[in-house]
Amino acid sequence: MQVITVAARKGGVGKTTLATHLSVLATQPGDRPVLLFDVDPQRSLAWWWKLRTKDTPHLIECDARELPKILDVARREGVAYAIIDTPPHAENSISEAMRVADHVLVPTRPGPFDLAAVATTLDLAQRIGKNPLAIINAAPPRTGSLEPSIVLEARLLLQRMGARVAETVISQRVALSHAIISGSTVGEYEPQGRAATEIAALWAEIIREPLKVAA
Repeated sequence: MQVITVAARKGGVGKTTLATHLSVLATQPGDRPVLLFDVDPQRSLAWWWKLRTKDTPHLIECDARELPKILDVARREGVAYAIIDTPPHAENSISEAMRVADHVLVPTRPGPFDLAAVATTLDLAQRIGKNPLAIINAAPPRTGSLEPSIVLEARLLLQRMGARVAETVISQRVALSHAIISGSTVGEYEPQGRAATEIAALWAEIIREPLKVAA
C-alpha cells in the first residue's frame, strides 16, 4: 500500500481538488481498493464525495491522530492506495499525516505570496524526514510550447528552496470546477480535455517516483 499525503499550511492552493482527482485515478485499472482520508475539519472532501454517484474511492473522515491505526488495518486488508487531504494551518495534524506517508505532495500556486508561504510546509516535511514533491497548481495555461514566465519563475524559486518540483504543472481550467461540483473528476467529466491530460500526467509522475527520504 502506498500512502500519499497532500499538504500545505496555506489554504486555497488546491489540496482537496488534487486529492479527489488522484484518488480516482488510483482506483484504475480494475477498481483497485483506494481509501481517501479527510482529516480537515471543514470536510470539503466529504462534501465532494457525497455528490458522487460512484462508490469508489472509499472515504474515511477522521482525526489525523487516528491515521496510523486505520492505515495498519487498511494495509492488512489489501488497500492499494491511501490518499490523505490535510487541513491548512494545523501543524500537528499536518505533521501526523506526513509521518505516515510514503509520498508528500505540496501544491502551491505560482503567485509570490503563495511561494513565500510554501517554504514552511517544505521545511516541516523535511524536519520529519520526508522529501516532499512541490506541485505548481492553478497556473496560467500554456499558450505555446513554453511555460508561462510566472511558472518558470516559480519553478526556479522552489528549486532554490531545495524542493523537488514536479515536471507536470496543473493549469487553472474551468473543467476542474465543473467536475468538482458534479461530484466527479475531470477524467470522468471531460476525459479528452486538457485538464484530464494534465492530471493523468501528474499521477503518472507521482507513481513512478520512489519514496525519497530527506538527508
